[in-house]
Amino acid sequence: KHGINAEYGEHEIYRIDHYLGKEMVLNLIILRFGNELLRSVWNRDKISNVVITFKEDFGTAGRAGYFDTSGIIRDVMQNHLLQILCLVAMERPVSVDASDIRDEKVKVLKFIKPIELDDVVIGQYVGNPDGKTDDARTGYKEDPGVPADSKTPTYAMAKMHIDNDRWAGVPFILKCGKALNERKAEIRIQFKDTPSDIFGNMCRRNELVIRVQPSEAVYCKMNVKSPGMSFNTVESELNLSYHDRFEGLDLPDAYERLILDFILGSQTNFVRTDELAEAWRIFTPLLHKLDAGQKEPVQYVYGTRGPAEADKFIGDLGFKFSSTYKWTEKK
Repeated sequence: KHGINAEYGEHEIYRIDHYLGKEMVLNLIILRFGNELLRSVWNRDKISNVVITFKEDFGTAGRAGYFDTSGIIRDVMQNHLLQILCLVAMERPVSVDASDIRDEKVKVLKFIKPIELDDVVIGQYVGNPDGKTDDARTGYKEDPGVPADSKTPTYAMAKMHIDNDRWAGVPFILKCGKALNERKAEIRIQFKDTPSDIFGNMCRRNELVIRVQPSEAVYCKMNVKSPGMSFNTVESELNLSYHDRFEGLDLPDAYERLILDFILGSQTNFVRTDELAEAWRIFTPLLHKLDAGQKEPVQYVYGTRGPAEADKFIGDLGFKFSSTYKWTEKK
């Protein structure tokens, strides 16, 4: 034992990852194991790929000194996104007790091999000359505190495979970045193509989307008949937007929820030592190679979707982007 584990027992340690306190992340366990509708399709037979996304629409915003020593993978992917992956992929726990849930999360991580350089696309943003703010016109290397030769990624996309019976062959794609085109965190479960499409190949893939932030929602993209006289298909959604369904909703802040859990002695939403060790086992070899400059970050412009190379990377993994669907917010 070393560090904090040399001084305290596991039952006394509460490692906070604030993403585990977010409403829609907490909802994953009930959504998965409380609905028979989903249980039978939550596997490699029906699911093509899983994409877990974290996007910010601003740059390092004065945190460049800290950020350059960590990068986006340590800052977001190795902790927040990997924790979400565990909840999406884990087997049904014996109960909702902390030990049972955390046991299943650790089992998932043990099925994941360490990430290689070829498993990632990394990027670093440059200023947008047409940006409307000083921040948008400022590239990462132009931020005070960032070395001129910095190779620290501000964007990363990584693929993982969980080599067990449920998920063998299904790519789990984690992507995160700063200075992108929008602020969003979501889980996107993309199902396989409809076999023997009788509608002239007009049917798009079904997707179950759990939007963590902003505007918490769960929606399923479906193919339906286009309104009117035609018999064409159109993409729509079965939609549960929390603030529409639950009027007057005031969700607690993630830290508020976790601090209350700590006071109550509940460790369910905290990271256990063996879980943390497995997470670092997966990422550490990659991080050492990136720190040694073995992969150059690709430039992308502030306010865009990220490097063009990332679109090809995710497409090669089987993800299909549908340009016919557009989410509309209710007024």
